[in-house]
Amino acid sequence: MSLTRREFVRRATGATAAAWSALGGVRRTRAAEKTAAAKDPLPPIVDTHQHLWDLSRFRLPWLKGRAELDHSFLTKDYAEATQGLNVVKAVYMEVNVEAAQTAAEAEYIVAMCQRGDTPTVAAVVGGRPAEEGFRKYITAFKGSRYVKGVRQVFPSEILLRDKAFAAGVRLLGELGMCFDLCVPPASLTAGSELIDGCPGTRFVLDHCGNADPAAFRRGTPDAAKPPHDLQQWRRDIGRIAERKNVVCKISGIVARATKGSWTAGDLAPIVNHCLDAFGPDRVMFGGDWPVCLRAATFRQWVEALKEIIRSRPAAEQRKLLAENAVRFYGL
Repeated sequence: MSLTRREFVRRATGATAAAWSALGGVRRTRAAEKTAAAKDPLPPIVDTHQHLWDLSRFRLPWLKGRAELDHSFLTKDYAEATQGLNVVKAVYMEVNVEAAQTAAEAEYIVAMCQRGDTPTVAAVVGGRPAEEGFRKYITAFKGSRYVKGVRQVFPSEILLRDKAFAAGVRLLGELGMCFDLCVPPASLTAGSELIDGCPGTRFVLDHCGNADPAAFRRGTPDAAKPPHDLQQWRRDIGRIAERKNVVCKISGIVARATKGSWTAGDLAPIVNHCLDAFGPDRVMFGGDWPVCLRAATFRQWVEALKEIIRSRPAAEQRKLLAENAVRFYGL
């Protein structure tokens, strides 16, 4: 099934008024109420990239060697990190648990969404589209109001070009789910080929294509050996943006900045390129907490983004921070 531009827009914008008005019904903390009355407040924020992990329940092998992240981050910690920032809803993003625990993680976050006592209202769950049991696993969530899509973090270029992998991603489109594409800049070309092979599936490009702020510095030691090809990243972002079944998540990039010495200006070239390439209707904010703590607090990331987009129309800022996410995920 090929997803035409008209069908994509219809899905993305359907029931917009009803969905957006639902934000007004979200229970707000006293801190959020004070923020709403403060001078120059942020519009409501929907965080489309919320991580949580309970290490007493799940095993995350990739945390080894990352001391700043190697402990549990729970809903109470997220509430504290986002206090006063008008975060009204959050979409949980899978955390790359040990493979045997993938289904348990999905069930855990669905139960959290069902309780309704946190901002978390939906989830992108973990999954391995190329594996034999993927169809049975993901079909169990067909029609779920909570499971919106799947991510397999950093698939290799070989996997991105694998026929079984593409078939699993096409299945997501048939089920009305999206696929989060999280790849390094060097793999964006292979990612765009996957997108072309799955025209009926909606894609989310995570973390601005994982651009590294160091690649944009000039006249510094970092500029001599950039972490990735800057021009290739720009070209690939432009090419992917031409595919109308893709939205871009403005997230993740601050985690690659140098802690204690970065500024909003270091992130601005990445953010602005993606905003311009995808346009105001196909971009969404993501906090990437607690991974962002490698360089910044949630508040510091939000304030930096606010500074970067300050000159853009207020309507576009609202779309980026919340409205596009409400439409895309059907919140």
